[in-house]
Amino acid sequence: MNILRLALELIVFYVVYKLVVDYIIPIYKTSKQVKTKMNEMQQKMAERQQTPPPASPGKNDITAKPDKEDYIDYEEVK
Repeated sequence: MNILRLALELIVFYVVYKLVVDYIIPIYKTSKQVKTKMNEMQQKMAERQQTPPPASPGKNDITAKPDKEDYIDYEEVK
């Protein structure tokens, strides 16, 4: 009976080991990476909200009319 009990204990140990190595450790590492990436993204978003957007030079020229050369003549086809 000693050999049977030893074999059973080895099988249980192997199953527990495979469970920990194949499932629990990768899930822990992945969740840790996701948390760090989420924290980085939140910090970047907070920095973007605190700093004003840079002024673009094209916004002042909104009222300026475009050149006539920029347009193509339109002909209606019936």
